[in-house]
Amino acid sequence: MPAAKKKINPRAVAAQVIEQVLGKSRYLDTALTEAQSRLPRGQAHEAALIQEMAYGTLRWFHQLDAIAHQFLARPLKPKDQDIHALLLLGLYQLRHMRTAMHAAVTETVEAAEALKKPWAKNLLNACLRSYLREPERAEAAVADDASIKYSHPVWLVREIRQHYPENWETILDANNERPPMALRVNLQKNTRAQYLARLSAAGLAAHPAEIADSAIVLVTPVTVMDLPGFVQGEVSVQDVAAQLAAILLDAQAGERVLDACAAPGGKTGHILERAPGLAELVALDQDPDRVALIAQNLARLGLTAHTVTADAGTPEDWGDGRAFDRILLDAPCSATGVIRRHPDIKVRRKPDDLNKLIETQARLLDRLWPLLKPGGKLLYVTCSILPAENENQMQAFVARHPDTTVAALPLTAGIPRIIGRQILPGEQGMDGFYYACIHKN
Repeated sequence: MPAAKKKINPRAVAAQVIEQVLGKSRYLDTALTEAQSRLPRGQAHEAALIQEMAYGTLRWFHQLDAIAHQFLARPLKPKDQDIHALLLLGLYQLRHMRTAMHAAVTETVEAAEALKKPWAKNLLNACLRSYLREPERAEAAVADDASIKYSHPVWLVREIRQHYPENWETILDANNERPPMALRVNLQKNTRAQYLARLSAAGLAAHPAEIADSAIVLVTPVTVMDLPGFVQGEVSVQDVAAQLAAILLDAQAGERVLDACAAPGGKTGHILERAPGLAELVALDQDPDRVALIAQNLARLGLTAHTVTADAGTPEDWGDGRAFDRILLDAPCSATGVIRRHPDIKVRRKPDDLNKLIETQARLLDRLWPLLKPGGKLLYVTCSILPAENENQMQAFVARHPDTTVAALPLTAGIPRIIGRQILPGEQGMDGFYYACIHKN
């Protein structure tokens, strides 16, 4: 018989995931999925605990880091980033989880052994117990600094405060909330009312989101395999604000549509669900692994599109000379509207990234615009809340292209801008998204 896998310490695993995000700027989802896949079968149930600790520690990183430095005699060396992550993880358990205090301390300290750094046990024990004895020191570190209080990087607090002076604190609070689980009903296979009834029969409480006719929000998140008809393509997981893309694009039967930067294919699938009679939908992305995800998602839905692996900004490499009736550009962006779903954005994203992203967005807009037919529609989308990527970007685009007409959006949600509308995180339970619609004269 094969030897049983050695039991893995879940706190050590979570600390290693956090270290990869902090030290190597890896995506949290990628690092976490890889770590969870290595769990022995008998510990599969601990995947949720590892996820909670990794997500939560990164969500509150800036605050936990400031508190940790109150109790560390000196900063840890770069080679001991895993121990620093473990300390933050211990503080997260004590501040935000229902773990018993003695268990949080003891289990976190023991995890240093699993990281092959037993020397760190005394240090971890001393810091965590000092935190419990002297909570006023921790609160003093939090009280007077907005970056620490709301656990966001200084540059991002400054940006949000500048552009949203009346509700910047509400935005920062929303970024720290746990996101709801929103579903998109495949209206080709169910009405929303029918699917709500199926959820109720399965014991899953949910309510409709009125802004999108396909949208449902679960009261309590579940795994996708618990969703009735998920495998059969009757429902998908997609934030309500993201569902507005296909609705606003409003593709019609017989049209040729381009979904640029399409991976992982959520919006692609929604477009096809809403317009089954399209002449063609081209779904484009430059990452071959992510293009494979588009194909997988469409296969589950029983839908097809022409998937292409290429840079949307070099149409000479992939275009066939035929124009499109509608183009959806879900542009690469800072993702500052979806921080609550991806808290690693707060530690991975740097202020210098913005200029590169703005240049990429402008390049994609300028290169795709000639592919749109006269009378056609381009829908520009980001999951950012920063004006430089959104309304400022679109104003500059319109100024460069006199053959444009800005279209009003049939939306009641969001803040109206000179061009487009800005949905802020938490508004009607949605993520932060920007939408703008431009017609070609």
